[in-house]
Amino acid sequence: MPLIGDIIGLDPVKPMQNTARILGEIGPIYQRRILGMRLTFVGGAQIAAEVNDDTTWQKAMPRPLQLLRPIAEDGLFTAFNDEPNWHKAHAILAPAFTQPSMRSYHQTMVDVVNEMCHAWDERPEDFDAAAEMTKLALETIGRCGFGYRFDSFTRSDVDPLLPALKDSLGYIQTQGVPIPGRKVIDALTGRTRQHEANVDYMFKVVDDVIADRQAHPHDEPRDLLDLMLTTKDPETDEQLDARNVRNQILTFLVAGHETTASALAFALYLLATHPDEATKARAEVDALWPTDDAVRFEDVAKLRTVRRVIDETMRLWPTSPGYFREAKQDTVIDGQYPFKQGEWLMVVLQQVHRDPAVWGDDADRFRPDRFQSDEVRARPGHGYKPFGTGLRACIGRQFAYHEMILALATILHRYDLVADPDYTLDVAEQMTLKPAGFRLAVSRRERRGASAP
Repeated sequence: MPLIGDIIGLDPVKPMQNTARILGEIGPIYQRRILGMRLTFVGGAQIAAEVNDDTTWQKAMPRPLQLLRPIAEDGLFTAFNDEPNWHKAHAILAPAFTQPSMRSYHQTMVDVVNEMCHAWDERPEDFDAAAEMTKLALETIGRCGFGYRFDSFTRSDVDPLLPALKDSLGYIQTQGVPIPGRKVIDALTGRTRQHEANVDYMFKVVDDVIADRQAHPHDEPRDLLDLMLTTKDPETDEQLDARNVRNQILTFLVAGHETTASALAFALYLLATHPDEATKARAEVDALWPTDDAVRFEDVAKLRTVRRVIDETMRLWPTSPGYFREAKQDTVIDGQYPFKQGEWLMVVLQQVHRDPAVWGDDADRFRPDRFQSDEVRARPGHGYKPFGTGLRACIGRQFAYHEMILALATILHRYDLVADPDYTLDVAEQMTLKPAGFRLAVSRRERRGASAP
């Protein structure tokens, strides 16, 4: 339409699913114009491969990501490419995700999963899968990241940091859709003031945690916070200041729990509705882990069938729905679409991960065995990017895999999964995609020779 453009075509509730649907209808790349802005979306794997090239393209920071900066400022996820603290923090935190560091987090992850299972055993009714996985992921990153306990499965109320975080993410989601008058409405209704109060509260909580750790340091690094407070950048010989440490903690809270929680919730939905795949994964878990003794660190990497379930889940429902790329110079993609330096686009993973040119005619089917090693080797790598691409890809990938495999294996080992037969998948959008309203019932399995945990 004149002046306002395609404003009527926006879906403020499910914008990414609407975008994926349009890509499926009209082709691998399209552009829409809204209020003078040009928004370009890519859903074809071959075109995505071109914009993944770091020599020509880099991470972009358009409006949706910039809206997170009042919370995380120059944290790893929201820093601009030329901000020095990104390079400094990346160099300092990279050792936190090596195998020795992962080993140090393992027992904490086991403890959190066991607390969740004990809570399930005490509560026989069904539960909201996404909500439970959110508690699990937040508790894990809180304890492993900076020694903060939400006590999600033991307290009767809710840690006030959780609703503050959830409400802030919801506010940011609505601000990302360019609807005229949104700012005025939010100001008049008090929504903006509430968001600012939430951010101030989160800052205070994290600042207090940092101050307490500085006053009572550990003898040796135990978590991400210790690393950030004691380690120097090998290039600059500088440490992160307290403000940037806070930014990194909030980055891990925001990005490190939402994606993991959503992926686990989708995995539970897919396994509960595909019992043959659940049986296959459970058989692997039982063979490796015959009793209720705690799973060992080295066993997690052996759970290849469970890993394939997670990979296939993130293929069908990438919980981070896409990533933004910016042209570093004037360029042309697919031989016909020109971009000037600084122009950006979004790679929509829900479509890239279902591109028949990469995934075949059954791209919409849940088939974890497509991640068998021979099929993986035969496929181009650009068709699967659940953790982003290039230098700015997710630094916590191994942490997330270890946490998800351990949690899913524990659940399969301990419970049978029962989904509501009348439930139809409804995918909600906030910062991530997640199954909405999916309630799961679990029943404790009995196995010969099993001992009490």
